[in-house]
Amino acid sequence: MAMYQQNEDMEMDDGAQPGYAGANHEMALTNAATTIDPSVVSSRILQSASIQQQQLKLNGDDSEMVDGIEQPQFPKISAIQASGNKVEYRRVRCPPHRYTPLREHWEQILTPLVEFLKLQVRFNTKTRSVEMKTSKHTIDTGALQKGADFVSAFMLGFEVQDAVALLRLDDLYLESFQVTDVKMLHGDHLSRAIGRVAGQDGKTRFAIENATRTRIVIADQRIHLLGSYANLRVARNAICDLILGAPPGKVYNNMRSVAKRMSERY
Repeated sequence: MAMYQQNEDMEMDDGAQPGYAGANHEMALTNAATTIDPSVVSSRILQSASIQQQQLKLNGDDSEMVDGIEQPQFPKISAIQASGNKVEYRRVRCPPHRYTPLREHWEQILTPLVEFLKLQVRFNTKTRSVEMKTSKHTIDTGALQKGADFVSAFMLGFEVQDAVALLRLDDLYLESFQVTDVKMLHGDHLSRAIGRVAGQDGKTRFAIENATRTRIVIADQRIHLLGSYANLRVARNAICDLILGAPPGKVYNNMRSVAKRMSERY
């Protein structure tokens, strides 16, 4: 059996095509020629990266190399530069019944506007309005609008501590509507609807505020709300139910269930 296998191997070698071995030899040469040492490649990559960093340092560029990719770094522009070097203004009028509270709380209103938002603020005694404008120190592009919302919330009747939340949080909104927008009421019917919303000694209003985490201001026929979008919707629905004639006890039960759901959610 061993001799038979050797003869078959010899016959296969004799029947091989001429040039087959030469093709294998050429393929081996080409593979050897295209083989690249990985250590040489890595050293060349490191060398090129170091050369680029040296050139950037010589040119004074602030860009950095992250994973071999150049990451430029730009300085943060101010609000006045973002607006094309144009100074922007806002003016918020002061109603007559808020003139005295504004004078008493002027320092508390001025401090966050100047120190936090970097705005220039003044009170115009002729027009009785608070005027704000951007400066070269204003960095936030939305600082002027935030300041206007803050002052507007105070003018509507909210406390300074509640209105300051508009500067710190981005998801707070103001909403205003009249009682007659919900239902056309006149005379004593209108007065009773406003009384149902306020409650005895403001108990109903406080219950809605605490349950929905909002702030409510009732100024005659106009109602102002301050809070997040979802909480404003819940508070608005409760106030509308009271205006339409729902008994306060039913609204209390709804607010109790709402407060329970919110405590479970958060």
